[in-house]
Amino acid sequence: MIVLVLLMTTLVLAQIGLEDFVHDLTFAGRLTGAALLVVSFTTLVGAAAVLDHCIRQSFPYSGLVALIGTFAALLTNAMLLAQTVKDGESAFYPVLFGVLTAGSAYAVFAVWRTSVVIPAPKRVAAAVIVSSVIAAANFGYQNLFQPYQRQTQPLITVSMGKPVLSKDRKAFAVPVDITLRNHGDVGFYVLGTEFHAMGKQVPLSPKDRLRQQWRTDAEQWIKSSETNPLSRREMHQPGELVEAKPWMPPGNWVESNDTYATRMVVQFPINTPYDQVAFYASASLARKDRLVLHPPLDFVAYSWGREKVPGWVKEQQRGGRDSLIYRARVHENNALDEHTRDPRFITIYWQFGTHGAEVHSSVKRKGEEYRIPNPEVDREVSSRYGLVDLITGPVERTLWDIKRQR
Repeated sequence: MIVLVLLMTTLVLAQIGLEDFVHDLTFAGRLTGAALLVVSFTTLVGAAAVLDHCIRQSFPYSGLVALIGTFAALLTNAMLLAQTVKDGESAFYPVLFGVLTAGSAYAVFAVWRTSVVIPAPKRVAAAVIVSSVIAAANFGYQNLFQPYQRQTQPLITVSMGKPVLSKDRKAFAVPVDITLRNHGDVGFYVLGTEFHAMGKQVPLSPKDRLRQQWRTDAEQWIKSSETNPLSRREMHQPGELVEAKPWMPPGNWVESNDTYATRMVVQFPINTPYDQVAFYASASLARKDRLVLHPPLDFVAYSWGREKVPGWVKEQQRGGRDSLIYRARVHENNALDEHTRDPRFITIYWQFGTHGAEVHSSVKRKGEEYRIPNPEVDREVSSRYGLVDLITGPVERTLWDIKRQR
């Protein structure tokens, strides 16, 4: 029974350790994989030592090696059991590691009862304690501390160039430069991007506006994504969407210390009714050390089409906000979670309407995308998978100097 427990532990740890050592997305994860491979070799040697200790006794310290192997199996199986109970979703792996932990505990007790000869017991005890502390610290760092540290995110900047009149002086174009800079040490998948321009009419009041009118303006702040100033003379009207489109292909990525730049051109008739124009740019990203995006990132539905979409998206569509929906399979950043957690899919919602445009993403199990979003759960998932929403704007400009050139 002891040999069977050790051999099963060897196979499981070797599989998980090799996958982590080769494919994990972080250095700490690959270090954990290497540690699991070392433990799997230790348990394999321990299984051979158990046979020698109980049958042939040809090696004088086979009992000590067997004790070390069984203790290493107990410690590692116990930590993996704790991790699968805490974070796993498969019923098989908690049962597997529970059985292996119980079997390893019995193996330690059974080997210890055979009066194992331990030369320099204090040194051996110190070595066991030190190695146990290192293993526990590495496990805790990889699974508890490290996923929530090194928070980093790129920066989007938007700048306007000089407007240009058309030859017939009936229209003009405003160039807008968008730059995405990643100064961190982590790469990001680009799940979706959007750029949109909002036109505003801002007539001036012939006299000072009253306090009640300021209050009315302030009440609009919670009803719109725009926040117009409380002004003594300016009378801001609700902005209207002028143009919206993506500015970077979805499914691409921006590496560490990388920069991506593009230029948009927004055209207006010279007699446009707007007094101001405001530009916005946003992006939905995912850290490359938290998940693996399995290509392709497929388009799956329009909110106004016949495809099945979540009820809350349909409700938004009826309220004037349309959506384009994309989806892709994602994989966990380590082998243990990949084996013990259900498959996840990332869904990207590219939304637009008279309110403007936006893009955001969520990671859920298949079928859960139809549930009403829960802000608390979404924040936890976003932290786990490194989802980042970047927003910049408004970058505003008055149009009086251009319109008067007619």
